[in-house]
Amino acid sequence: MDVLLATNGEEGIALFERERPDCVLLDVRMPGVDGFEACERIRELPSGPETPIIFLTALRDVDTFDRALRAGGDFLTKPVRPTELIVRVQGALKLRRLSVELRNHYDVIRRQRDDLMRLQLQKERLTAFVVHDLKNPVNVMDLHAQILCRDQDLSPSAKESAASIRAEARHLMRLITNLLDISKSEEGQLVPNRTPIPWRKFAGQVLEEFGPTAQTRNIRLESAITLETIRADRDLLQRVLENLVENALRHAPRESVVRIEDRRLPDGIEIRVADQGTGVPPDQRERIFDRFVQIDSPSNLSSRSGRGLGLTFCKAAIEAHGGRIWVEDGDPGAIFCIRLPDDK
Repeated sequence: MDVLLATNGEEGIALFERERPDCVLLDVRMPGVDGFEACERIRELPSGPETPIIFLTALRDVDTFDRALRAGGDFLTKPVRPTELIVRVQGALKLRRLSVELRNHYDVIRRQRDDLMRLQLQKERLTAFVVHDLKNPVNVMDLHAQILCRDQDLSPSAKESAASIRAEARHLMRLITNLLDISKSEEGQLVPNRTPIPWRKFAGQVLEEFGPTAQTRNIRLESAITLETIRADRDLLQRVLENLVENALRHAPRESVVRIEDRRLPDGIEIRVADQGTGVPPDQRERIFDRFVQIDSPSNLSSRSGRGLGLTFCKAAIEAHGGRIWVEDGDPGAIFCIRLPDDK
């Protein structure tokens, strides 16, 4: 199979007219002539109408999808998996060789697939709207819980309930923001705003937030922070640390230790959050960061990844910084490790 490359729309049209390729891959966003205009002009050339065209784009919305269909092309969203791309191209080439009868059958199947894809995109858009609108009522819940906690006339049991409401509201807000940021990451729009962070104080505040939760289970929170300042997106890093500490507390046994430590490396810094729970089996340490994946502990009493979103968000946020996150054996327990590059 020969592959011909063009760097822009005009060059691609000229290449098509000269070489008459069997299949065309078009980026939607190109300088000058964009993918849709290039497609229209290719369709006007000899052999253009029957040549399969596959659009590649990072735009994941119904309007872009419909424009690709009206232009008579297939639709593949970025990031593109090489295997999927190869399968799509092979399928397009085979379809060109099919008889008219088989092509008609394919058209029916493709319309059904397109209807399902449109429904999926509409569902994602609706989900994003709903999740975004949930932020306001959850903030109101948290605010009223804070007011109740400061009420001196409230009984101790009522104050304890108000504190629980606030903790759950803040947990729900983390879930909401995780969902929103995971969607941004999938669209390539999660861009960190790196600023200097007073790291020792910052990590201490996160541990302080989880102090009451740890105290109820007699779990000791330890900090072995050595670095004074790091550069990162403050909001993203805070929620990463909150997710990892919350995950550690969920799986740490009573009267154990959850520990945060760091160290400077030649090419960056490493942050480690360790617990003394059941750990993560070696064959499941990659899957634990996948969306909605839940890995049962040996006791089957809890799931290491909770609702399957917190660790997915952590991976998206750290990779947006150009870093990586992974799990090591704590013997006992698990150690979640973050590697961030230097950003001086």
